[in-house]
Amino acid sequence: MPAMDRFSDVSPVEVAAIASVLADPARAAILIALLDGRARTAGELAFVAGITAPTASSHLAKLVDAGVIEVIAQGRHRYHRLVRPETAEALEALTVLAASQPRKSRTPGPRDLALREGRTCYDHFAGRLGVALADTMLDAGWLAEDGRDFRVTGDGEQFLVGIDVDVPALRAERRPLCRRCIDWSERRPHLAGAVGAALTARCLAAGWVERIGQTRGVRVTERGRRAFLERFGPDLREKLAA
Repeated sequence: MPAMDRFSDVSPVEVAAIASVLADPARAAILIALLDGRARTAGELAFVAGITAPTASSHLAKLVDAGVIEVIAQGRHRYHRLVRPETAEALEALTVLAASQPRKSRTPGPRDLALREGRTCYDHFAGRLGVALADTMLDAGWLAEDGRDFRVTGDGEQFLVGIDVDVPALRAERRPLCRRCIDWSERRPHLAGAVGAALTARCLAAGWVERIGQTRGVRVTERGRRAFLERFGPDLREKLAA
């Protein structure tokens, strides 16, 4: 489907409305805190945004009303999380745009080196790790560029199934199979969509990659280095070491 056809029924008024919801520093801080795909309480989000609890409640209500986040009740606690991965992809694109604005010289992306090396963007890998994985899969012929997105090749499907990423099952989902997401810090594409999410989940579950505390940061483990060398070959190791 052509890119414009996908959005032909969206009016400029609707675009402006959702943009106005995002156009607040505190709400932006809340959404960025939720970019790792994990759910957080209002108190935790108030802390990261540097605002009071009542103010946070007001901002969270607006984000819920706009359909950007959702509330999950668990016992006495209420947790907030992003509703869909497209929200994370839009936020990542906005950070790229913001970092591109004329201003004093600075390096784009997060200041924390660990976040630049590897992080999650909602449910898929970003940073140097995410871009290196995408580049390696492109070079191996497992992914191919398809307009503004990626597609999984026949060889790529065999490779992914071989590491327990069930591509046929992912094709049955409503979510796009592969998305080409421009990375905030690397300024090059990483792999998003259902395949990107499934690959990330597989790496985390296998212990190849681990989260760094409560941040969005991730790092490759010793087990992961061995597994990546065995499954992806030395090309990925060289890209991560470059």
